[in-house]
Amino acid sequence: MINRETIDKIMDTARIEEVVGDFVHLKKRGTSLIGNCPFHGEKTPSFHVSVTKGIYKCFGCGKGGDSVRFIMDHEKYSYPEALKFLANKYNIEVEEAELSPQDAEAQSAKESLYVVSQYAAAFFVKQLWETDEGKGIGLSYFKERGFREDILKKFEVGYSPDVWDAMTQSAINAGHKLEFLEATGLSIKNDNGKIYDRFRGRVMFPIHNFTGRIIGFGGRTLKTDKNVPKYVNSPESEIYHKSNVLYGLFHAKKAIRDLDNCYLAEGYADVLSVHQAGIENVVASSGTSLTVEQIKLIGRFTQNITILFDGDAAGIKASLRGLDMILEEGLNVKIVSFPDGHDPDSYMHHVGAGAFKTYLEENRKDFILYKANVLLKDAGNDPIKRAGIIRDIVESIAKIPDPIKASVFIRECSSLLEIDEHILLSELNKMRSAKLKKSFDNNQRANPSSSPKPYSSGAPEPLGPPDDLWDDSAGPMGYEQPVEENEHQEKEIVRLLLAFGHEFVNWDKIDDMYIGSFIMQNLSDVEFDDPLCKRIIDYYKSEIDNGRLPTSNHFVKHEDRDIADLAITLSTSEYALSENWLNKHLIYVKDETMNLKATILGGIFHLKKRKVEKILMNLLKEIKEEKNEDNQIILMQRYGVIKGVEREISKFLGSVIVK
Repeated sequence: MINRETIDKIMDTARIEEVVGDFVHLKKRGTSLIGNCPFHGEKTPSFHVSVTKGIYKCFGCGKGGDSVRFIMDHEKYSYPEALKFLANKYNIEVEEAELSPQDAEAQSAKESLYVVSQYAAAFFVKQLWETDEGKGIGLSYFKERGFREDILKKFEVGYSPDVWDAMTQSAINAGHKLEFLEATGLSIKNDNGKIYDRFRGRVMFPIHNFTGRIIGFGGRTLKTDKNVPKYVNSPESEIYHKSNVLYGLFHAKKAIRDLDNCYLAEGYADVLSVHQAGIENVVASSGTSLTVEQIKLIGRFTQNITILFDGDAAGIKASLRGLDMILEEGLNVKIVSFPDGHDPDSYMHHVGAGAFKTYLEENRKDFILYKANVLLKDAGNDPIKRAGIIRDIVESIAKIPDPIKASVFIRECSSLLEIDEHILLSELNKMRSAKLKKSFDNNQRANPSSSPKPYSSGAPEPLGPPDDLWDDSAGPMGYEQPVEENEHQEKEIVRLLLAFGHEFVNWDKIDDMYIGSFIMQNLSDVEFDDPLCKRIIDYYKSEIDNGRLPTSNHFVKHEDRDIADLAITLSTSEYALSENWLNKHLIYVKDETMNLKATILGGIFHLKKRKVEKILMNLLKEIKEEKNEDNQIILMQRYGVIKGVEREISKFLGSVIVK
């Protein structure tokens, strides 16, 4: 268990913008940083980071928290694992108290998979550089291919000896358990109980996760036997899910963000070669077909993908069919193809780093136009084939969510395909209408009782302050105020406590009281209905009674996840105007801090007004149901008194807010 002093040091040191910035491409907007949420698919950024408050909040899926919570949610780490991750990032020494055997076992199970993977990587590296077999076979292969030593060491490339169980026995002798070697796929047990290495006689490419930890391997055979697969990859495990991983992303993410473009290659060697050419913003799909998850991973850092195709015409046509999903995710796609017989790896070594870099810059083509050219060459003058290709191209354009971008491609393809632009637009609209109808029908079948919601993206409604938060008009006689009204007002009180509770009252000659204490005193006669708000208010009151004043940060980092989530939601806003923009356009926006008296008293008495209205509604109900005339008179007298209180509150609110 990590001691309290170390935890405090980690929390004080970790910068939310630095922690999140390692995973999400953030841009400045107003007082916040924004980016595409890493927790749900979105094309329009709704993920906000507040540097001053040290928290993040997604107004699409609702996730939020501090640096530790982000690492826990993103990496699926436990609380101690997330703290250790941040401690490692900021070079903080972790001091731990001794764990119980049960806690230690639970905590170490997943960690052991990382540990054995790291051990295997170090074993393979040692074999490559320090053994005769590794140097004579593995290192010779890389040097013959023209790879520099610094690139091989950067990617921790290694060699697995052509021995039945060399790595397995080495790991066991070093104290690692066979169960974890099997769980990662490094070791295999056959039907006869014989243990052997999965990767034998292969050069090894370790696969790093987003944070640089080794989670799997790709192994290439150097044998010419056709019965031996050229590549063998790690199987799925608790730490390795190949559809969510891009080879080289750990080394490329900064360059992708800085250059606002990601080169996507096919193989491990392609990534190494492009890096050797001085181009670091390159990744590969780890020996799998490109997945939506991988595309979204790239989309966190850039909206621009450049696909690096080899010169095999059949392979290019097959790949084209799978790239429409990049367009569906709203990313811009360009293509670079290489001369016949070359892939990025071979072409870089053929022409050299400088010429290779120039070739990439001069030969990038828009995906739609590239696809049209490739398919038209294949169709020749066959009208049936050309009609099919035109439909295929329009289907790709229909995947593009941006209507302006789609219309530009329609215009350019009209000229290229030699067909009237209106015909292409008509076909495009038919396809989009059919897609919308299909989506609607599927939704209705899945939710027959739900009413259609036009223009719905499928994401949850954005969180934010309700439009009628300060509507103090009472409802018509006999109609009860919605429960949401009271809930909004109660949450507003919690928001005011979080935002201003630590500041001093600066009105009516009160200068020795905190706003938090002032609010609690003025609401001592009010019972909160919302269970979560009540827990926060009760805790706040108990802290004040004990001579302590809770801060916003205390609730944001609260161990009760529900309290922390509400505190984050109430401490953030989806909308923030840039001060520079406002000043430039000479626009003045009223700030609630300019008149704290109106802000605080408004919150207190709007809540009281709602509570009084609720009492009045209940009294009306009692009067209506009461059969005894004397009791009715008593209830009506009580109603008159409470109604007078309501009028006084309304009058008070009017004078305070106007001032």
